[in-house]
Amino acid sequence: MDIQKYMSDLGQRARFASRAMAKADTAAKNKALTLIAAAIRRDADLLRTANKLDLDAALASGLAPAMLDRLTLSDKAIATMAEGLEQIVALSDPIGEISNMKYRPSGIQVGQMRVPLGVIGIIYEARPNVTVDAAGLCIKSGNATILRGGSEAIHCNQALAKIVKEGLAGAGLPADAVQIVETTDRAAVGELITMPQYVDVIVPRGGKGLIERLMRESRVPMIKHLDGICHVYIDDKADIAKALKIAFNAKCHRYGTCNTMETLLVARGIAAEVLPQLAALYLTEKVELRADAEAQALLAGYAHLAAATEEDWSTEYLAPVLAVKIVDDMDAAIAHINTYSSQHTDTIVTEDYSRTMRFLREVDSASVMVNASTRFADGFEYGLGAEIGISNDKLHARGPVGLEGLTSLKYVVFGHGEVRQ
Repeated sequence: MDIQKYMSDLGQRARFASRAMAKADTAAKNKALTLIAAAIRRDADLLRTANKLDLDAALASGLAPAMLDRLTLSDKAIATMAEGLEQIVALSDPIGEISNMKYRPSGIQVGQMRVPLGVIGIIYEARPNVTVDAAGLCIKSGNATILRGGSEAIHCNQALAKIVKEGLAGAGLPADAVQIVETTDRAAVGELITMPQYVDVIVPRGGKGLIERLMRESRVPMIKHLDGICHVYIDDKADIAKALKIAFNAKCHRYGTCNTMETLLVARGIAAEVLPQLAALYLTEKVELRADAEAQALLAGYAHLAAATEEDWSTEYLAPVLAVKIVDDMDAAIAHINTYSSQHTDTIVTEDYSRTMRFLREVDSASVMVNASTRFADGFEYGLGAEIGISNDKLHARGPVGLEGLTSLKYVVFGHGEVRQ
């Protein structure tokens, strides 16, 4: 296969389809999403069969447990995909919305209209649900998309692509609005990220190595995050029962996700009370604790205990491993977070309102939480219907990226015959 020609053809078709999607009405887009959701439920058995082919191959190749977790398409995951599309249907259509209209002294009215970004290239690994989440958000936001899933999910992604195209056709929308890169040749990624004439934005969802490569090589702007080094800080004015639930869930709900807690910070005044109780919970899941000297003393006898190194504070484990540090107070916790955090998601557990507000203002992350698990940093949980990715950059979009993050603004001017003097 001539990869350059193949990718150029995909890009041209996506660009053409993007023009039709930009002017598609809300009813047609919602119809497509509804049809896709229904077909996912209808073809659940086919999707499970395709996913088993991928899982068998992944197991044979020795894929890491965190990647296997992402690759698995459970009954719950299938239902969540369909429900996510239906949530997107229920959301208001941002396209064409005009805001901030103001009269100027000249007599003209100036405002802003929300418009699609155009063609979005999405590169992801071992996450078949991304195929549907990304397709749904791009359809509703009037964009076309080129999806390049990982080779480990090729069977499932192709099955999902057929369902998506069926839904688009049923709603009278161009099938090329959502295209799957069907080759597993990695050269296709190199072409996709260097086609600014066809692709407006790249959204990478994968491992650190992939994103570092794209940051070096891409000629197309990206919506991305590199690491998910998330913190939970248990303040000395925390409710202990809440702290135990939150710190356990944030680490143990799932290990292979970017919103999983990787570092636990505990205020010195409450550490002796809370850490042994947390250790008992973590022991049930055989979580390895990498603790500073003070925390080690409190956790003596814990079966899976190691001394933390400087590297541990800046490591995304994606595994049952947790860095633990005792800090003097909230000032020290904020300083640690702003030094080592990847600016993804950080949580404080406290009953003190003034500390709550300080933490929200001073922690420089895309999602900052109070008395809640970091695992809630997710487009579905935020009511976005789904997410196309999470951005810890500060330009254009930040945090879980849903419909609005896939749009831009252009200025619109209404005049009454005015001319500039």
